[in-house]
Order: sequence, then C-alpha cells, then structure tokens
Amino acid sequence: MLDLFLAEFGRNLLALRRYPLELLGAVVTLSVIFYLLFLGARFLAGPGAEFGGRLEAVLVGYLLWTFALFAYTSLSFGLMEEAQTGTLEQVFLSPYGPIPLFLVRNLSGLLTQGLLVFLIAMVLTTLTGARLSFHPGVALPFLAVLLGGYGLGFAMGSLALLYKRIGQLLGLSQFLLLFLLQAPGTGPFLLLPMAPGASLARGMLAQGAPLDLWGLLVAFLNAFLYLGLGLFLFGRAVHRAKKQGLLHGY
Repeated sequence: MLDLFLAEFGRNLLALRRYPLELLGAVVTLSVIFYLLFLGARFLAGPGAEFGGRLEAVLVGYLLWTFALFAYTSLSFGLMEEAQTGTLEQVFLSPYGPIPLFLVRNLSGLLTQGLLVFLIAMVLTTLTGARLSFHPGVALPFLAVLLGGYGLGFAMGSLALLYKRIGQLLGLSQFLLLFLLQAPGTGPFLLLPMAPGASLARGMLAQGAPLDLWGLLVAFLNAFLYLGLGLFLFGRAVHRAKKQGLLHGY
C-alpha cells in the first residue's frame, strides 16, 4: 500500500510541476470570487459598515468549502475521465482493488489542495483585512471535514460509476456544501455531514477559541459515519457495475 501511495503522490507532484498555471489559475479564480462577493456586500451595507467577526467566520467557511470541494468532486471527475478515455476497466483490475486505490489517490492529492487553500487564505486575508488565528490544532477539525467530504464524494462517485455523466448534478450540489460548512454545529445540525468539524474550525480560526475535545470527538464520529456510508454505497455500485458490465468501454 505504501508503494501505491508513493506512486500517486509522485504523480501529483509531477502534475504540479508540469502544470503550475492550473494551481495559479485556481488561486486567482477562487480568490476573485470571494473578493467580489465581499465588495458587493460592503457596497450594499454602506461605506461605514463593519462586519466584525462575521467576515472571519465567512472566510473560514469559504476556505473549508474549497478544501472539501476537492474531496467531494475528485473521485467523480476522475471516474468520468477514466470512462471517457477508456481506462476505467484497467483501474478496476488493479491488485489493490478500486476502493483502496481511490482512497489513496484522493489522500495523495492533499498536498496540492492544502497548498491551494493556504495560498487563497494568504491572498484573501491581505485583500479583506480579515485576521485568522492559525493554530496547529486546527488541522484536526479540517481532517474531520475532509473525511466527511470523502464520504460524500464516494456516494456521488457511485452515481458517476453507474451513470458516467453527472457533471450537472455535481455542479449544483457543490453549492449545497456551502450550506453544510456554514451551518452551526449544535442541535440537529450535528447530524449534517461536515457541520460539526466546520463549526469547530470556524471557532478556532475566526474567534481564536481553544480546541474543544468533546466537539472534536463529535466531529470525527460524524466524519466516520458519512465516510462509512459513502464507502458502503460505492462498494454496492462497484458490485452492480461489474454485474451489468458497465466498466468496459463508454
């Protein structure tokens, strides 16, 4: 399994080195989107408007969204690309099996995604004047959000495996992630995917709150619940795709 991770990690590094404009373009695009929304809200609120701590909370939610977006969409887009190029069946013939392969493939891309989120955070804090309290412990809530995003990604990947083209559905559901990552992490919202971890990360980055161990436990329980559900649905989809012969050709 280690050799698989190293191979996938090397592939991501190679893509980052060969296509640096992809990373730069993503940073510029995602930063401009948030900054234009920020300027629009400032214009509507008036010249003397002060956002207080809300700006930091919204910014953290946006950064979490860009982070979770990779976990949510990478598997589905990867499956659709493999299906279009005709290599989907070869991927499923790997001795590691499809689920471990795609898990390792997604995890190996964390370097690129982490670098993307860090650069966007630097740009937006400079442009908006927001102040985030960076603390090493905030990596744990981010990890909980990421695991929940992988769970949703495997659930959506099961549809991509069976129906091949789900680009429109992916595009629409990406905005649902914004609601999940901005929802409060209390009461019934604890049952929403990624909401507890996102709430904990917002408190630590935007308000400088200490790491809440009980909240972290709840966040990881939520994350593993949805990760397990996503893996179960993807496993059922793999079984059905093999049974119906949906892996050979497009």
